[in-house]
Amino acid sequence: GEAIAEFCSINHGTTYTVFNKIHVKGDEAHPLYKFLSDKKLNGRVNASPRWNFHKYLINQQGEVIDFFYPFTDPMSSKIKKSISKLLAANKNS
Repeated sequence: GEAIAEFCSINHGTTYTVFNKIHVKGDEAHPLYKFLSDKKLNGRVNASPRWNFHKYLINQQGEVIDFFYPFTDPMSSKIKKSISKLLAANKNS
C-alpha cells in the first residue's frame, strides 16, 4: 500500500488514503467485494467489478443500492441523481 500511495502522490498529486492492494474478483476476492458483487449476499445486485473504479452506492444501513461501471464519470448526472435520491430518502425517514 505504501508504494502505491507514494506513486500516486508523486505522479498524480493525490492526498487521500490509499489502501493495500486486494483481489476484487475470483476465488481470492476480498470479502467486501464478494458481498458487493453477489446478489445472494447483498440481496440486490449482481455486479462483479470489471476494472478499477467500478462504483457501488451503499446506503447508511450498509445495503447495496446500485452500481456504476468504471467508465461512468463520478460527476455524471446519473450518479448525482442516485445519490440525491438516496439522501432525500434518508432525510424523510
